[in-house]
Amino acid sequence: MRVASLYRYPVKGLSPEPLASAALPAGGYFPGDRLFAIENGPSGFDPAEPVHQPKIKYLMLMRNESLARLKTRHDDTSGELVIAQEGAEVLRIAPASPEGRERLSAFFEGFMPDELRGRPRLLAAPEGYRFTDSRSGFLSIINLASVADLAARMGVAIDPLRFRGNVMVEDLPAWAENDLVGRELEGPGGLRLSVIKRIERCAATNVDPQTGVRDLQIPKALMQAYGHVDCGIYCRILAGGTLSRGARLEAVAAPEPVSAAIA
Repeated sequence: MRVASLYRYPVKGLSPEPLASAALPAGGYFPGDRLFAIENGPSGFDPAEPVHQPKIKYLMLMRNESLARLKTRHDDTSGELVIAQEGAEVLRIAPASPEGRERLSAFFEGFMPDELRGRPRLLAAPEGYRFTDSRSGFLSIINLASVADLAARMGVAIDPLRFRGNVMVEDLPAWAENDLVGRELEGPGGLRLSVIKRIERCAATNVDPQTGVRDLQIPKALMQAYGHVDCGIYCRILAGGTLSRGARLEAVAAPEPVSAAIA
């Protein structure tokens, strides 16, 4: 398969940032991905002892489609978080500063007051943690051929960004990714990924990522067409390497575990 595009999502539930390349660390997360989340009222998240929380505790597209009208950018150099609406910058903050976090809370209180269960508060992931949906799959791959096949069956255009993947791939038959679970993918510079599971889709995919309109029923269409609600695969990074647009990933069999000798 060929890498068509790469994306990270600096803030859980908000917009993607396209990347030309990504340095993937062994055992780690997709770089710059899900660094922040915005809790919708008290979530119970403790940065001193971070524990994976259900996404329902945060602002998210599954319930809060208005988030799609915002475009988010994280500046790796300055550390600033920038939010734009309708092409105009509406917020620029330093997430580490109390003043910046207060301004972000005030912005969302004005932007979506009827969707809040309590004060919206920016959470920053501590070292070794990210606000991912999956507890163990920290890199997601979407097969563009599968999205195109679903679109043909539904008779509508489907933006692949509805599926919020990190890596969009092509040159792979539609739905062939579902058969890769339990196998490994090899890439440039010794990169190795372990495919651990298929991604079950929720109502977040019903929202147009450009307009914020809830205009399709993707999980229902998946179930009707294929008998499942899966689109995409989660991977672990076994060995690091840099992945760029145009790079190729090759599927290989996972090595058999070595059995202990019996004396």
